[in-house]
Formats: sequence, C-alpha cells, structure tokens
Amino acid sequence: MADTVQFDLVSPERRLASLEATSVEIPGADGDMTAMADHAPTITTLRPGLLKVHHAGGVDEYLVSGGFAEITASSVSVLAELAAPRGEVDAELMTRLREGATTTLEQAKSQGAGMDEATKTLADLDAVGRELGVSA
Repeated sequence: MADTVQFDLVSPERRLASLEATSVEIPGADGDMTAMADHAPTITTLRPGLLKVHHAGGVDEYLVSGGFAEITASSVSVLAELAAPRGEVDAELMTRLREGATTTLEQAKSQGAGMDEATKTLADLDAVGRELGVSA
C-alpha cells in the first residue's frame, strides 16, 4: 500500500504542480474533501477555494475556481478553470474574480435561473479572500 499519490494541477494557462503528495484538500462543489492514497475513484467539480497539497516538503496552497478534480487510488488530477499559487493571489485578481461572479449573478437574476449557484460562488470568493487576507 502506497502512502502517497501523484498530484497534478493544471489550468488553461499553465501546469502549476506535479509532485508526490501525502494528501490533497479539495474545495469541492458539494463540500471540502481530502484525497489520500487508496481513495475511492471520485470526480468532483470545484468551487472557489483554497486547494492544499501536503507533501514531504510541506504544504503548498493554490486558489482554484471552476473545473474538476479526478481522484483515483494512486493519483489526484485537478483541472481548474483558474488556479494560482497562494503567493500570486492579490487584490487585483480577487477583484477580477468577484466582478465576473457579480456579472454572472446579475445575468442569473435577469434570466430568473441559476441565482443560487451564482450567489454561492460569490460567497465562496468572499470567504477565500478573507482567508487569504486579500479583499476585493
């Protein structure tokens, strides 16, 4: 039984990580989850949040928004619509994300559908901004 998983994180712009991890904390759309070796095969969509990768060298944190994670017994692959290392997250990025989420919410209101999901996305962005100490 292995005690690590192969972790890969990619966004449309770049590959952010590829390493052996002991655990990966994932902000799933249906709730936070932790993936480790021998995890049951799972696919989950991502909500805006902090993805934390625990490995022999410490913990790496990434802001992720949108996309999905595929978990197997030996790997965790995250394909994020947006991903940035914690050190790259600033007020400008959070403002851009919040503006996009606000636009989506306004469109949902005018169409009378999808307001719950858009409101949740905006709330998740606000929460991760507070956690990171970066306000929009």
